Amino acid sequence: MLKKLKTYNEITGFAPIARRYFVNNFYDGMLTILGILLGFFIFLIRNPSQPIPSTYVLLTGLGTSISMLISGVSGSYLSEKAEQKKGRKELDRAMGKLNDDEEKSIDEFEKESEEIQKAMVIPVNNLHKNTKKRFSLKRKEKKQMKVKTLHEKADTFTGIIVSIVNGISPFLGGLVAIIPFFFVREAGMSIFIISFSIIFICIIFLGIFLGVISEDSILKNILQMVGAFSLTIIITFLVLGG
Repeated sequence: MLKKLKTYNEITGFAPIARRYFVNNFYDGMLTILGILLGFFIFLIRNPSQPIPSTYVLLTGLGTSISMLISGVSGSYLSEKAEQKKGRKELDRAMGKLNDDEEKSIDEFEKESEEIQKAMVIPVNNLHKNTKKRFSLKRKEKKQMKVKTLHEKADTFTGIIVSIVNGISPFLGGLVAIIPFFFVREAGMSIFIISFSIIFICIIFLGIFLGVISEDSILKNILQMVGAFSLTIIITFLVLGG
């Protein structure tokens, strides 16, 4: 199994693709839930004596995370499948494989040949032997080429893996952000601050991870991600907090 995975990775390079999808979508999932948490937090600031039931936050956060999961898996799978199908068709055309119209014309030609031979009282196998043999070889070649090549198997595997990662990563990012709300019935300011802190810490780790794998400045990557985090908070407060 490990040998097969290594071979598939050598063909398609799915490991860095999956890694990139995971980091980007985990980050997107956290920022999406951050926006939801900020909405509840602003409500709490306006009504400090009215704690928010954790169930409200959990239902909203989980519902959003599940929708990101389904959307990520299905959207990525369908797009990857379409790209693979397009690639196979282009390969088929380049290799001179028969299409459906050509297959149909072969069948029609053979039927017409049989009718002509019957009308001329000639044995079926004695007319157009070379032509029929050529069509037979083409049909046989087409049938053999329907068997998936190693490259096609690798493409299919990569599409599945990328689709799963694309869906699970934002779900996990959203889930991590609402962990504190599982432990309380009513959410006060302290719970929201803990949740914001968890998101902030995860963003720092993601920045470090990106800096390591890209061999770029770790501080630069951290500042870029923290910048988006801060911008989300500022814009949300400007729009909703006025």
